[in-house]
Amino acid sequence: MPTPTIRGGSRFFLALSLLWLLLTGASAETITYRWVDPSTGGTVISDMPPPPGARNVSRSTTSASSSEERPLPYAVRQASEKFPVVLYATERCGTGCRDARELLRQRDIPFTEKILGSEEEFADLTRLLGSEAAFPSVSVGRQHLRGFDPASWNSLLDAAGYPARGNRPAAARNP
Repeated sequence: MPTPTIRGGSRFFLALSLLWLLLTGASAETITYRWVDPSTGGTVISDMPPPPGARNVSRSTTSASSSEERPLPYAVRQASEKFPVVLYATERCGTGCRDARELLRQRDIPFTEKILGSEEEFADLTRLLGSEAAFPSVSVGRQHLRGFDPASWNSLLDAAGYPARGNRPAAARNP
């Protein structure tokens, strides 16, 4: 005698599994690296970390979009178009870089993080800052600050028109 199958139960299990995948996939983070390849001189964009010797390394972190995610608030979009934020750090930056990232995340400010590793990159940052590089440093449009001082960073971000506190839901914020 054949074993009866419960098709309704199978469909329910399949639907439940798909729902779980959609919900967990909506909160996934993606890290994207961009660098100049030392052997070819070309720009590489990848989800894999750059090889040793790569120049102009930057790392961006984004969360996967969900259909219910709200876009950036108007004030943030306007400020980020006119005054993009770049965080300069090193792999061994420590608590200063962590605190700087946290300040930008709490304010829901979209930013690009450049991880410097070569002497050439340090020299470029020193020229940009007009003085010796300190980590973390930040560029907001054409304005630059070296070292992390929350009051100075907040003042610069306020002057650029970034809201003092983000108002997007937690699921839509920078990871």
